[in-house]
Amino acid sequence: MTDFTLYTQDNAPEAAKPLLTKSVAAFGMLPNLHAVMAEAPTLLEGYQVLHELFQNTSFNAEELTVVWQSINVEHDCHYCVPAHSAIAAGMKVDQSIVDALVNKTPLADTKLEALRETTLVMTRSRGVISDEQIAAFFAAGYAKQQLLEIIVGLSQKVMSNYTNHLADTPIDAPFKKFVK
Repeated sequence: MTDFTLYTQDNAPEAAKPLLTKSVAAFGMLPNLHAVMAEAPTLLEGYQVLHELFQNTSFNAEELTVVWQSINVEHDCHYCVPAHSAIAAGMKVDQSIVDALVNKTPLADTKLEALRETTLVMTRSRGVISDEQIAAFFAAGYAKQQLLEIIVGLSQKVMSNYTNHLADTPIDAPFKKFVK
């Protein structure tokens, strides 16, 4: 495996330094994922932009968590699953939702379950989704906007999950208690 540097605000490439400052401001710490991404400042910037854009979609905290964690679990991301469990706790998402996502058990809320199923189909099929699956998504109460917004979350998660696979990113101390 290739060794990746965990950059700091002091030794990061110049273009990454303001991005790392932004990460610290947002998280109160420098997440190791961002420290790794600093190697390619455009990757870190793209990730930050997509993270902000996804948070500004029509999805609420529970729905954001469903999309993020469905993809993280599907991609078997050792880093993002506990990180997003911590983020969900901070967003006051019910722990039963997080547990169901991490444990791959059905969600009690049928609308959220439809969101998870659609997210997984999109992830597994690279966006090729049947008319029946789309109809089920719409029948659950979602619309075309949310169908397209899943793509924003999926794009963000590909960036982080793939980076973590390549770098074997160490899990940050605050996230370790969420490792299952």
